[in-house]
Amino acid sequence: MAISVGGLGNGIDFGPVVDVLIKAQRIPIDNLTQQKLQASKKQTDLALLGGKLLSLQGLASSLRTRASFNKNQVNVASASAQPPLSASASSTAAPGTYQVTVNQLASAHQIISKASTAVSSTDTDIVGGASGTFQFQAGTGPIQTVNLDSTGTLDDLRAAINDLGAGVSASILNTGSETTPQYRLVLSANETGLDHAISIVADDTTLDAVTAGVDTFQAAQDSEVVLGGTDIGAGTTAITINRSTNTLTDVVAGLSLNLQAVDSKPVTISVSPDNEAVKGAISEFVKGYNDIVTFVNERTFYNTETKERGIFVGESLARNVLDRIRESVFSQVSGLTTYTGASQIGFETEPTDGTIKLNEATLDSALSTNFSAVRDLFVKNTTTGSNGIADLAVNAIDGLDNIDTGSLTRRQNALTNQVKNLTQQISTKEDASSRYEEQQRLKFARLDGLLAKLQSQLKQLQNAFP
Repeated sequence: MAISVGGLGNGIDFGPVVDVLIKAQRIPIDNLTQQKLQASKKQTDLALLGGKLLSLQGLASSLRTRASFNKNQVNVASASAQPPLSASASSTAAPGTYQVTVNQLASAHQIISKASTAVSSTDTDIVGGASGTFQFQAGTGPIQTVNLDSTGTLDDLRAAINDLGAGVSASILNTGSETTPQYRLVLSANETGLDHAISIVADDTTLDAVTAGVDTFQAAQDSEVVLGGTDIGAGTTAITINRSTNTLTDVVAGLSLNLQAVDSKPVTISVSPDNEAVKGAISEFVKGYNDIVTFVNERTFYNTETKERGIFVGESLARNVLDRIRESVFSQVSGLTTYTGASQIGFETEPTDGTIKLNEATLDSALSTNFSAVRDLFVKNTTTGSNGIADLAVNAIDGLDNIDTGSLTRRQNALTNQVKNLTQQISTKEDASSRYEEQQRLKFARLDGLLAKLQSQLKQLQNAFP
């Protein structure tokens, strides 16, 4: 009589059985890992969203003051092929037209020691006695003194003057030939104008610049411009202005004139509002707004067929962000009459995705006909205290990313804590899983040993009862 036990002890591989058990036991760990990945991804995308909000806030800040709208452009018209001056305007320059004639350029004083006192070598001793003193003055500045010893040379004098840093530069010029040099000292004022003319106060070197005198390389002179023109019939009188420099910043308020050449033909300088620059700043603001809207839209999609969903689906903060910035941009600004809302200057909301389409024709018209009204729509009203669009946007973003109370900040902190907690849970369960796996493999190893023993006993019985 044969005894059989359903295959027990017949080399069964328990490895796959253990793997299935371990895989089932790791399901909670896999779920936690997926939650952590989602939380980390959301954390990353919210950080990116925060960066885009800061960018929009910066663009809004550039539109929140009256000065930011006071952008000017300058046109220089000249009958000459090359205008004798260039001009630039700051935000404080008043629009207007100015006629300027450049009669004279400012020049720096430059003098040279006499040919009669020239030396044949820069190393030639120019001190007749035990010591020598050379004194000079730039304009009404302090008298500068150079003391030379008995072996002082022309090169020593040059170096000592330059070391003073007194607004005068010294150099040496050979006015002779290569074979018969005649070295002479040249002094050049570092600044232009009569106020910086150089005078020799004392000189007991062989140069004898006081008694023998000096030659003038270039006379010190102020610049001279004429504003306007004299027309007795029209009742106009030209104004002549002199300055020590060729860069005139205090003649016309907010206007800087850089004189470049003398020209008897007048130049017409026109200062006008730079509407294109303002339009560009507004356009950049719209782009920053649309960048945020597009970023959020791309992460709040849901595909009904594949069941795929964006990382921000179910994230109320994302919708809160869009609501906040949309409200700030399209709020009605109180205290205004001409324009009270962004839609009046060309801000059009696209119905498909919520981005803003800027109607450039409408904005151009508003800037050209009601520039101040466009400006007042963005800046703070100093009379009523009402915030314009730019301030509203800045404040809205502050409410989102404030380091203590901002809803975006709080959500990011919550996600940080969530990731930390999930990491700890995963670590704990990983340890438990390792112990479980070890227990299961040990248990089945014992079972395998038991089956092997039973198999041996079964063979003995089979042999006993053939």
